[in-house]
Amino acid sequence: MIKQNNTETTIAELRHVTKTVEGIKGNTVTIIENIDFQLKKNKITALLGPSGSGKSTLIKIISGLQKPTTGDVIYRDKPLSAPSSKISIVFQNFALFPWLTVLENVAIVLKAKGMDDQVINDKALKILDTIGLDGFEDAYPKELSGGMKQRVGFARALIVEPELLCMDEPFSALDILTAENLRREIIDLWIDRKLPTEAILLVTHNIEEAVFFADECVILSKNPGRIRSQFSIALPHKRNPESDEFKMFIDMIYQLLTNPEAEAESIQSKFFVSKEKHQMLPNAKPGAIAGLLELVFERGGEEDIYKLSDELQMEVDDILPIVDAGVLLQYVKVTEGDIALTENGKEFVTADILNRKVNFSRQTIENAVLVKQVLRLLNTKKNHRLHEDFIEEYLLKFFTPDEAKRQIDIAITWGRFGELFSYDADTGELYLENSVS
Repeated sequence: MIKQNNTETTIAELRHVTKTVEGIKGNTVTIIENIDFQLKKNKITALLGPSGSGKSTLIKIISGLQKPTTGDVIYRDKPLSAPSSKISIVFQNFALFPWLTVLENVAIVLKAKGMDDQVINDKALKILDTIGLDGFEDAYPKELSGGMKQRVGFARALIVEPELLCMDEPFSALDILTAENLRREIIDLWIDRKLPTEAILLVTHNIEEAVFFADECVILSKNPGRIRSQFSIALPHKRNPESDEFKMFIDMIYQLLTNPEAEAESIQSKFFVSKEKHQMLPNAKPGAIAGLLELVFERGGEEDIYKLSDELQMEVDDILPIVDAGVLLQYVKVTEGDIALTENGKEFVTADILNRKVNFSRQTIENAVLVKQVLRLLNTKKNHRLHEDFIEEYLLKFFTPDEAKRQIDIAITWGRFGELFSYDADTGELYLENSVS
């Protein structure tokens, strides 16, 4: 599976974490039980669950403020047994010192480390400017609105340049408009790589907020808190809350949270395979698509389809599926029987084999619905494996058995060429190659 910019580097990991406390009657109460998940570099992970699911306990354990009863917290491949300067928390309450100015409230974190005053001042001014507080350095908390106070909280957490930023319902104390504005500003800073942090954990009860921010989502059940579901939210930032896919994730998470007795995988599968418009993949192999593009490129980027079929000694009916595949993947455009390369097509033809695969995987994810559905399902499964019979069962709602099998074969061929997933012919399973079963 193709990786980009080390996005899969693990920053922190929980391994079989359980937390128990003594009840008022001397009994043992389990808060969270057997929790496993990872926080990845360049990823925002959202943690959702009902009251009693242990979200706040988990964020304290991840940040080193509490120790698990059993299990391990691993940070940068080493056990975490105490708070780390590389992990910061933004709380839902502002927790500012009222007798200190904005600058002093932010700088106090570094003063405790004994750093040089000028260095502290420069760092504080820089992060205040980044977070939108330029000009308010000398103001006191009583002079600030709720949104401005929370910006100070963000600045104080970020001034230490944490690798992992934990946010514990950071927008819940704000009014709706202020919260929405601050969310958009924070995600803009994250997208533009202006936040001095490599991964974010967001604890929230707000489903729309989770879908707006998160690349990965962890859903907890309650009493005790256990992982009910984990999945990727593979939507590009910036996200449109009015889009069908955005609403799909909101609906799915809502059902996961409000139907605790229902099987999580069955809820997820229903959404991932039924919410998109159906589409038929043209019966064309990547090699044939590449050959067609190369041929058109050699002829100056444009050619008559019927002339091509004559030269290749192919029936028009045989070449048209390859042309259709090129159109679907946005490699070519067809006008009145003429085929012309698009910029994507030219990029593909002139690339080396590795970059051709990167290009093909990008165009496939964007345009081939069935391949995108398969990839989503693989990401929702805990073991990241999926039997082809599951896909066939779905496709039989739309195709004859022969065509359903053909669609599966095309999706597998395209997915394997783009290194989006792998396929075991002996077991009939599709899987993510770098996952652990």
